[in-house]
Amino acid sequence: MFKKYLIAVIVVFIISSILDWLANGVILMSLFSQSAELWRPIDEMKWSLGHVISFLSILFFTYIYYRLIDRKSVANGIMYGLIYGIAWGLSYGYGTYAYMPIPYLLALGWFLHSVIAFTIFGLIISLIIREKSA
Repeated sequence: MFKKYLIAVIVVFIISSILDWLANGVILMSLFSQSAELWRPIDEMKWSLGHVISFLSILFFTYIYYRLIDRKSVANGIMYGLIYGIAWGLSYGYGTYAYMPIPYLLALGWFLHSVIAFTIFGLIISLIIREKSA
């Protein structure tokens, strides 16, 4: 079962990287320019650190499902991802909006991205980390 956990972490990390690029690098990119003074110049951004933080977040997200969700089913995986995504999105999107002068649509975009992405992640881990059939 631990091997499935590691596979789930790797798959979710890859999907997360794609979804993050799509959300932040494509869909929300124009909103970043509205608050350009808040961000590091692109060549000064800490990309490696960002990837490490993302990987560790996914490692723990997946571990919670692997270790603490007793009945591993697609429905529970989706529900877990949805609830986690709402909590993460509130903190990430609206928490940032509460303290930084980012455009409201950026906060909303981060919230929606978190809800959608973590719901997908919950589905993925539920498909990989399955209970053995009797």
